[in-house]
Amino acid sequence: MSSALTDLFPYPIVQAPMAGGVSVPTLAAAVSEAGGLGFLAAGYKTADGLYQEIKQLRSLTARPFGANLFMPQPEYADPAAVDVYAHQLAGEAAWYETELGDPESGRDDGYEAKLAVLLDNPVPVVSFHFGVPSPDVLESLRRAGTFTLVTATTAEEALAVERAGADAVIAQGVEAGGHQGTHRDIPETDGSGIGLLSLIAQVRETVAIPIVAAGGIMRGSQIAAVLAAGASAAQLGTAFLATPESGASAVHKQALTNPLFVRTELTRAFSGRPARGLVNRFLREHGPYAPAAYPEIHHLTSPLRKAAAKAGDAQGMALWAGQGFRMARELPAGQLVEVLAAELGAARTALSRGGAL
Repeated sequence: MSSALTDLFPYPIVQAPMAGGVSVPTLAAAVSEAGGLGFLAAGYKTADGLYQEIKQLRSLTARPFGANLFMPQPEYADPAAVDVYAHQLAGEAAWYETELGDPESGRDDGYEAKLAVLLDNPVPVVSFHFGVPSPDVLESLRRAGTFTLVTATTAEEALAVERAGADAVIAQGVEAGGHQGTHRDIPETDGSGIGLLSLIAQVRETVAIPIVAAGGIMRGSQIAAVLAAGASAAQLGTAFLATPESGASAVHKQALTNPLFVRTELTRAFSGRPARGLVNRFLREHGPYAPAAYPEIHHLTSPLRKAAAKAGDAQGMALWAGQGFRMARELPAGQLVEVLAAELGAARTALSRGGAL
């Protein structure tokens, strides 16, 4: 198995790129400085915004880091279904005293412009979500000296990643917070996601490229488990959500320990694509009726989510979180990396002595 990725950082700990303002340069820098791999999330940013964040991150650390891109989405949404959902959300708009967003605000998330930034100003690692980039794109990044990863949620998707020429695959289990990185959004498969350990085993038997495991990982013992299962590193998102360096709102961070929120659920309510978040009023009331329409629904609900956040109303926000959210620790990001590494070391020692994780 290639060590080109794990040679970049001392600990097999990758901070997940969380879009929407969570994975800010200060968070990525703290993780990288502590020996993990920090990540910027280019999703929902402009190309210039990405460039400025890379510039800021480089001023904070000389260690390797990554940037994540969303793949452009095909046009398959039913406009009539989007209109029906918009009518359903009219009451929300009135309640938050805002207008609904324009569902036709763009489909490609500025992909080509952001890719150009990453080719003109190469970063050590680039990952992709919601699909597989073309072999030409992956080869261009490789020539620029960039290591590439692509998310997969099934063994079949992992095979497509390998065939396209990516350097490694991110095996994302159904436990993961935020959006599932499925290559095609097929409503008929909702609820059929694969647990992380089963997914790692299936991917390990399907592809030869390295695996980064993602989904519900909150402790060093879990990192040890996925490494033992065949992964080269673990990607953690929710674990870093509550850190002071995280760009998540105070309301979002507090919700992780708020007893009002007892579980997570995959929902299309906020974006039109399956994403895991804390179950709140908005998710309960609108999730069952949200159509498969990404990014149309994302654009439609964006003003509602912003208004709810401004009002400090957790019941109207997209509170993305993985299944292990209750295990979140309010530690500085660098300290959290050190704690995770210590837990990993202890777990490996216990395993070598025949003990339990």
